[in-house]
This record gives sequence, C-alpha cells and structure tokens, in this order.
Amino acid sequence: MVDVLIVDDQPPFRSVARTVVGMVGGWRVTAEAESGEDAVAEVDRSRPEVVLMDINLPGISGIEATRRVLAAHPQTTVVLLSTYTAEDLPADAADCGAAGYLRKEDLSPAALRELRAG
Repeated sequence: MVDVLIVDDQPPFRSVARTVVGMVGGWRVTAEAESGEDAVAEVDRSRPEVVLMDINLPGISGIEATRRVLAAHPQTTVVLLSTYTAEDLPADAADCGAAGYLRKEDLSPAALRELRAG
C-alpha cells in the first residue's frame, strides 16, 4: 500500500482528495493535516510515502513545509497542490524539492499514478 498524507486547510478539499486517493488501487490516506507545521509533524509520526501538499497554508507555507519534510525524509514524494497555474507559482516552488505540481482541479487517480511513476 502507498500511504498518503493530505495537507490542506480546507476540509472540503481534503474530502475530495481523500476520495480521489481512494480511487487509486493500492493507495490509502493514512493522515491529514491543516497547516505546514502539522504536516511536518505528521510526516515524522506516520511516515507516508506520498504527501499531497497545498501551497497556501496557515503558518509556514506548503513550500517551506516541503523543504522541511524532505530534509528529514528524502524518500518521501511530495506533490504541491494549488489553484495557481504553473506560470503563476511562487518562484521558490521550483527549488523546494517537490516531485511535481498539480492544480487542484486536475487532481485525479491518473495524475497521481503518473507523478508517483515519474
């Protein structure tokens, strides 16, 4: 099983993401977090293989949380999520170590499989 942590401060989006992850065979949501700090702590605690990380979070951003997660757990795959187009991403999104970026509206089982395979 691929264990997944969903990080987003909006409960409705976490619900949608939980449903999408559940549609990917062999994947399961094992934890959720609402802030960057909670995400870092949750990765330490539950050791997910994949983190779906919103960029705009209360506290530290998803970009900074990604840096911290990967510094402590380099084997983790972090995928940044937001409503931004790729061209409008903050400049530091490109060098935070994330495996990829998905617009929230493009989150799908196929997109998750592709990012994990790539």
